[in-house]
Amino acid sequence: MIDLRSDTVTLPTEEMRKAMFEAELGDDVYGEDPTVNRLQEMAAEMMGKDAALFVPSGTMGNQVAVLTHTEPGSEVILEADSHIYYYESAAASVFAGVQPRPLAGKRGVLSAELVEWAIRQDDIHLPPTSLICLENTHNRAGGTIVPLEDMQKVYAVACKHNLPIHLDGARIFNASVASGVPVKDFTACTTSVQFCFSKGLSAPVGSIIAGPRDFIEQARRWRKRLGGGMRQAGIIAAAGIVALETMIDRLADDHANARFLADALALMKELDFNPEDVDTNIVIVKPVNMSVRQLGNELEKRGIFTVVMEPDRVRLTTNKDVDRSDIEKTITVFREILG
Repeated sequence: MIDLRSDTVTLPTEEMRKAMFEAELGDDVYGEDPTVNRLQEMAAEMMGKDAALFVPSGTMGNQVAVLTHTEPGSEVILEADSHIYYYESAAASVFAGVQPRPLAGKRGVLSAELVEWAIRQDDIHLPPTSLICLENTHNRAGGTIVPLEDMQKVYAVACKHNLPIHLDGARIFNASVASGVPVKDFTACTTSVQFCFSKGLSAPVGSIIAGPRDFIEQARRWRKRLGGGMRQAGIIAAAGIVALETMIDRLADDHANARFLADALALMKELDFNPEDVDTNIVIVKPVNMSVRQLGNELEKRGIFTVVMEPDRVRLTTNKDVDRSDIEKTITVFREILG
């Protein structure tokens, strides 16, 4: 089996397992777990923010941020294919009582002009805009890096209108490693940021929200309300510490494997695919002469696991547990199937 469904399928390293076994523990709901506290301090410093909060998942991190930034009956601007809008089961509407305002970006990138156009005027017929959400890298656009310049322009618009920006930075380290732009430069354009340990960083579970200290204090209450207050959470936070210390630079290997795969698949006329669209570790292809369901099934029969993105695309995500020989085998299987 070669698992290219997602970088969430990565298994923790031996160093992570050892750190988890040996972690110093306390009750994190009381703020007494030293390992969680260390992880939060590390993450806040890396993100260039005052404080950070450890949460069980990226979805919870995003939703806690939305809940903290907004009021019921307001509106949140986000990209139409963003994770918060597309993959979080309408949580922002269910829990925060906010209305999403999805905008069509270009490969997941929102222009500052479009964002400013979407900010509501003071009119009793309209919900007030309360938050702008960005995603970097952008999952459904194919791991696209949102350029720093674009983020800076949207940030300027947000400041002009006194609005917060939350960044779904689940794969922000992929964006930084691939672009050479320091993480702090990206996060300087945001009020708050969420990033995941359980994707390319290969820890088994957990995410971080970082932002101003008063924001994090409010977020802690929302985490508790949502059932995210974990007790001796240092046992999983320990893996996050190892991830930050040892797993960031190696993301370049995933990017190199994605590039190798993309260049080979681009030569197959049976796929509608531009390899230049691959920025990081996600490759999305469109079959020409068969359905995506058929292609996905044929790949799975041969031991290649992917994600079928209806109606017409297949996603392959490189990760720590897929090496170059696995990529070469994947290319061979594509050739066999496509003829």
